[in-house]
Amino acid sequence: MILATEEDARRWVSSRPLPSGALEQLEALAPLLAVENQRQNLVAATSLDQFWLRHIADSLQLLWVSRETLPAGSWLDLGTGAGFPGLVVAIASPEREVTLVESRATRAAWLRHAAVELDLRNVVVVHQRLELVETIEAACISARAFAPLNKLLRLAARFSTPDTIWLLPKGRNARQELLEMPNRIQTMFHVEQSITSADAGILVGRGCPVIEKGRKR
Repeated sequence: MILATEEDARRWVSSRPLPSGALEQLEALAPLLAVENQRQNLVAATSLDQFWLRHIADSLQLLWVSRETLPAGSWLDLGTGAGFPGLVVAIASPEREVTLVESRATRAAWLRHAAVELDLRNVVVVHQRLELVETIEAACISARAFAPLNKLLRLAARFSTPDTIWLLPKGRNARQELLEMPNRIQTMFHVEQSITSADAGILVGRGCPVIEKGRKR
């Protein structure tokens, strides 16, 4: 199933088992994003006309794309930027603590503002480069356009455990990035089809990767 329109995306989101009030919070996120996008370039302006498809459904699918049930526990979103997927995950999973890591001060400030406006008490915003973030054990780790896979895993492996689920939207480069990794990483991950684009893939994996700096194979 590939969602093609805003109507498709809204219908799909509405069909998800979301907590009470979540749809209203997602609705409220749209004008917050539009206003802030005039101050700083959070997302492509053209994507605001496809808010439910490009940002909400694209983020929300991570909760169901895995072949396995996602483990309970904290969620770590790397390079959150405009808040996708982190803010959407926090809305859909209020029982989880969702940590949003963002190195740019203006974007971190926006994330804190959005969390307050949406009453997301489960959100923690960390304004630091990932290398300087205190190590925590995350049940789930996500990253949307944060870094090439080799670098991402090398920087973020210390936050994972043998049971951690990785959810990494990689667009049309998903399969190629995985093929360029060592065999042990290729067996750890698989590619899932994104429901928001026929050309896009999501890398899904479980475990604690070991990456040797400067080596791919």
